[in-house]
Amino acid sequence: MNPPMGRALIEHRVVVVGGYGFFGRRLVERLASQPDIHVTVVGRSLAEAQALVGRLRPHAKARLDAAAIDAMSTGLPRELERLSPTTVVLASGPFQGQDYRVARACISVGATYIDLADARAFVVGIEELDSDAKAAGVFVSSGASSVPALSSAAADHLARGMSTVRSIDIGISPGNRTERGLSTVKAILSYCGKAIPTHGSARTIGWSGSRRHRYPEPVGRRWLSPCDVPDLALLPPRYAGAPNVQFGAGLELSFLHRGMNVRAWASRRGLVRDWSAHARWLKGAADIFKGWGSDAGAMHVSVSGLRDDKVEASRAWSLVATHGDGPYVPTLAAAALVRKLCEGDVLPAGAMPCVGSLSLEDFEKEAQGLSIRMVEVVA
Repeated sequence: MNPPMGRALIEHRVVVVGGYGFFGRRLVERLASQPDIHVTVVGRSLAEAQALVGRLRPHAKARLDAAAIDAMSTGLPRELERLSPTTVVLASGPFQGQDYRVARACISVGATYIDLADARAFVVGIEELDSDAKAAGVFVSSGASSVPALSSAAADHLARGMSTVRSIDIGISPGNRTERGLSTVKAILSYCGKAIPTHGSARTIGWSGSRRHRYPEPVGRRWLSPCDVPDLALLPPRYAGAPNVQFGAGLELSFLHRGMNVRAWASRRGLVRDWSAHARWLKGAADIFKGWGSDAGAMHVSVSGLRDDKVEASRAWSLVATHGDGPYVPTLAAAALVRKLCEGDVLPAGAMPCVGSLSLEDFEKEAQGLSIRMVEVVA
């Protein structure tokens, strides 16, 4: 059970579900550097969990162990009660189509719940657990990932001193040589050619159409196409002016990016119903070209509007990740939240998307030691 909120913990017990997976193992690596913390790597395979623990333990400041648990089983609440976690982080995606059984299990045992979801319906819908989380006195946060946690923190930072926010533009483009997980590919393909609900009357189709964005070197110009993220629903009502929000994702290699545009065209014409069903072989085909391109990826957030003195303002923030460290970016929010809890910070009871819980400075702190830099431009 959680201690009274605000009291520093002697040892914070964190269970990472999917802890040896693509993003899970990177999160565990970050958590392993935090002292006064006990991290349990959880998944269906005890052998894989133990292998990760064995690799990290010699240099870890945290205590590490492993456990075999099926998060989709009905016995999950009992298993969590046995592990007695302070916090549970769900790092096992894709989150499109998942339910809230892990979050509900956490509420039932009084454990803080955090996930790395970036699926709009999943993140926005977490609020259905709000009354239960408040009654149990626990913090439940969905979307502790690049979007909406980091993107909204950057937007909040850029919007300071603006009386009206008119537009927010967000984009992410990983390096082609950067490792990519199957669940990420499935998530990306799930809205290829599908209508994306947006604020206003404009009709947007996932991966249909492209635009160019220039990132700081060594990334440079990249193609971006529309993708569905929680920010499209969460950010317009957050700022005065109900800004237009657009999000684009891109692939470094132009021919792979254009291939996504072609798949969107085929889906719109009914030739393929759901591209995510073909994720495994499409990932295999893309991996043939894994040695091409670079290991440098980037993310940007741009905000425009009126300053408090009614003067037009345009501000931009960019993140550049090199040396293959891009996949660590979606883990920074969860690591930052765990750090806050360990340091005794008060996080509100209730279930909510991970918007407003972290500052851009929190992310900069968690990115220390990684080949990740952040740049801000004000016009």
